[in-house]
Amino acid sequence: MSYHNPVLLQESVDGLAIKKDGVYVDVTFGGGGHSKEILSRLGENGKLYAFDQDEDALKNTINDPRFILIHENFRFIAQFLKFYGIRKVDGILADFGVSSHQFDVAERGFSTRFDADLDMRMSKRNTISAYDVVNGYDYDQLRSVLFQYGDLRNANAIAAAIIASREVEPIKTTAQLKTVLKQFLPARIEHKILAQIYQAIRIEVNQEIEVIKEFLMQVPDLLNDEGRLSVISYHSLEDRLVKNFMRSGKFEGEPEKDFYGNMNLPLKKVGGLVVPSKKEIGINNRARSAKLRIAEKAKNK
Repeated sequence: MSYHNPVLLQESVDGLAIKKDGVYVDVTFGGGGHSKEILSRLGENGKLYAFDQDEDALKNTINDPRFILIHENFRFIAQFLKFYGIRKVDGILADFGVSSHQFDVAERGFSTRFDADLDMRMSKRNTISAYDVVNGYDYDQLRSVLFQYGDLRNANAIAAAIIASREVEPIKTTAQLKTVLKQFLPARIEHKILAQIYQAIRIEVNQEIEVIKEFLMQVPDLLNDEGRLSVISYHSLEDRLVKNFMRSGKFEGEPEKDFYGNMNLPLKKVGGLVVPSKKEIGINNRARSAKLRIAEKAKNK
């Protein structure tokens, strides 16, 4: 799996409780690792639809009559499944991580290791890039992005430094951005702080939080009774959204109750939080922050 090592492979697919003739969706195809595992458990009448907005991922498509790869963002899951005549499915798997390939290809601008144009788009069809965020957002917008998505306590100072620098000349590359941020990067934690800053900009560029919310809201209507949702998250913002939605059907606040005080929950969680083993982390260090949660659509009475 040179493109991407699938994280929590067995655990996440086990969570789908696959039926041999079922219909399943992998909304984050990437290198195809999770999809191949799902296909290995399907019979000849099973079906797997996969989504990926990244043009590079299309090269990994699987030659199997049971498989269809859809080149789209998974925020449009219901719309594109409907195009293929699919209104209900038996399971949905999502892995919200950035693929190893995206980090390792320097020109994509995702990695702190390389100098590259400020891009960070998961799809070339995205309307904004990291350049637009860094050079176009005002102080309040930049501060908000850095604080909310990067959990940076000094977001105010970082935003001010970026704006002061870009008034002299545009910040076009990751190397230029690092130079601008040098005062905020103590040697012992330089990589950690840079990773938080890159993460914040990347989330904004790709609207990752909005995409996850839109996706999760569609899941209950797409799942058959007792259909499963298996989700791998990598940072607290994502995991909190998933946990709250599986618990209450909402992203904030308490579950809604009917006139009689009964909670009408769209999903019920299955098992507890699953994290990678020490062995998996040893093999694939990028798995270290992964968290897997599984839920099932309640059977109609």
